[in-house]
Amino acid sequence: MIAVMGIVIGYPLFQTVLYSFTNADLLGIEAPSFVGFSNFTSAFSDRGFLQSLRISGIFGIAVVTAEVLIGTAVALLLNEPLRGTGIVRVLLILPWAVPTIVNAIMWRLIYNPEYGALNSLLYQLNFIDKYISWLSSADKALGAIIVADIWKNFSLVAMIVLASLQALPEPQVEAAKIDGANGWQRFVNITLPHIIPSLQVAMVLRIIEAVKVFDIIYVMTKGGPANKTRSASIFIYQEAFTNSRIGSGSAFAMIMVAFIIALILTYLRLLQKRGR
Repeated sequence: MIAVMGIVIGYPLFQTVLYSFTNADLLGIEAPSFVGFSNFTSAFSDRGFLQSLRISGIFGIAVVTAEVLIGTAVALLLNEPLRGTGIVRVLLILPWAVPTIVNAIMWRLIYNPEYGALNSLLYQLNFIDKYISWLSSADKALGAIIVADIWKNFSLVAMIVLASLQALPEPQVEAAKIDGANGWQRFVNITLPHIIPSLQVAMVLRIIEAVKVFDIIYVMTKGGPANKTRSASIFIYQEAFTNSRIGSGSAFAMIMVAFIIALILTYLRLLQKRGR
């Protein structure tokens, strides 16, 4: 297992680190030469890359926060002894099971400015007086993609939290009820500390996936309009494979890894502080 992982992941990662200190190009016309940290220093003066990092950060924070809140609320609801919760628990996994590409195509059709279901619904409810081009609007495209990602992935958080809630000690809950604790007090003092470890796992998984998002944005907008939805992953892809600059593309990728680690540590520190 270690040997396989080393070949599949370790070697490409090592090669990317080496390329990040060179001026290697995809075409290989000239032999790569060592340029030191110039690729890294130039990254922080590249407006396109800084904007893509900002977009990835906004996307990651927005989707993770919404998915955690919605997923936790859904898990709490499904943990109650209500009629039909068994069927809903089975259906809950369907959005997450849909492949990301299929999900992106589905939402692109929903947002279609001519025959999309969203425009039709909003128009019939008199919320809009004309159809809107959601994915072609610079101020609406990113929000539209965020909604599509939340719909797909909140169920993952809900399933993880629901599994944790199933192991919640009932004697503690019953004792709190006897002591006169209301629902909010029981949630804050008993339920929340119990599910925080599960939330940490869910948030780390979703932060990594959300910040390095590529597929759903590429299918829905390809980074447009006017690069308003161009995430860091799409920028790195364009830098390395469209512009053929493997060296600088690798350096940008290393910076993105550091960015993801910083976000994860921040989230974990906030959760641990809330847990204490």
